[in-house]
Amino acid sequence: MDSGIITIMLPLALAIIMIGLGLELTPKDFARVSKHPKAVLIALFCQLVLLVGIAFIICKVLALPPLLAVGLMLLAASPGGSTANLFSYLFKGDIALNITLTAINSVIAAFTLPLIVNFSIQYFMNDGQQISMQFSKIIQVFAIILIPVCIGMLIRHFAPHFSEKLNKPLRIFSVLFLVLIIIGAIAKERANILQYLTQVGFATVIFCICSLVIGYFVPRLMGINSAQARACAFEIGIHNSTLAMTIALTVIANSTVAMPAAVYSIFMYIFAALFGFLISKLADKETVQKMA
Repeated sequence: MDSGIITIMLPLALAIIMIGLGLELTPKDFARVSKHPKAVLIALFCQLVLLVGIAFIICKVLALPPLLAVGLMLLAASPGGSTANLFSYLFKGDIALNITLTAINSVIAAFTLPLIVNFSIQYFMNDGQQISMQFSKIIQVFAIILIPVCIGMLIRHFAPHFSEKLNKPLRIFSVLFLVLIIIGAIAKERANILQYLTQVGFATVIFCICSLVIGYFVPRLMGINSAQARACAFEIGIHNSTLAMTIALTVIANSTVAMPAAVYSIFMYIFAALFGFLISKLADKETVQKMA
């Protein structure tokens, strides 16, 4: 992948996608936390503590190579996105909670993602393979995530009709960009792709399943209703792999680090759809049992 595309076009394209995410948010989405504080706190705990911990355990147990371990931790640190809202809509989750979680995650990730990635680099990297995420790069991550979202929210506030017209084209652009960035990342590492699939394929499958299972069943065990638990499951289970790959290719400047997110993207939608059908059946059984 050409260096000019990586350093200029990828961040620009991601910024457009994050603006699209901002178009779906309003200040009320942040204020709505007070209505569902328990569900929000549980979801954040699952995403920022449990899943990051599980990703770390997967890296250790499967003895992933250092660069791939950093990539999996980067993926774990990446928040959900607008696709999670779509899956929640399809499988009857609490859309309002989803949007609230997306809003909160977009802000928190700007701070937590650099911390988690820096820890991963320091822990997993050998002396001979130094990559770094200095303060300037942390600011870059902050700018990539937060500023475009704020721009999108401002567009929605001051030009709501224009933002509605932009919404669908930006969603299509997001999907196309994800496909292109996966193709680009795989093409650059085509000589090693089979090796990477062998090394990180199983790890990403486990991580994907754990994300969805934890996202649904932990809230349910904590007394959260089914619709809200579905929202949590998709917000936690569908990570923003586009963001992870863009940060790997631009901020960290290493295509190998992008591989876990690229491989994860291949499995993510399949597992999310299957899991959606599964929890829908579980919810239907619960409804029948309550009516009996």
